[in-house]
Amino acid sequence: MLLPSGGIRLWLYRQPTDMRKSFDALAALVRHALDEDPLSGALFTFVNRRRTMMKVLCFEGDGYSIWSKRLERGQFQVRWDEPEKVALDYSAWRFIVEGIDLSSMRRLKRYRFGARG
Repeated sequence: MLLPSGGIRLWLYRQPTDMRKSFDALAALVRHALDEDPLSGALFTFVNRRRTMMKVLCFEGDGYSIWSKRLERGQFQVRWDEPEKVALDYSAWRFIVEGIDLSSMRRLKRYRFGARG
């Protein structure tokens, strides 16, 4: 299982993705559709139309890696709406992977060092 470090960025692409895509096609999707740098080291998450498969693309310094998951039952709880990409923190990403619906959850305020507001 992928365990990102505390400072890594996680992106969810909120459009259905063809799961036949591999390294180069997903990297091109990151560059052109998400307008992000696929070499940045961030994790880019893609889900298919039926919401039963997920792929995560990451560049690890010397090459790309892809982590994938296919559900035998159920669906990933993601919505296809605007914006096309959304930044996630690790806990929200983990909830999606585990099948927890984020829309039914409420996040309580917490202190964050360096955050304003």
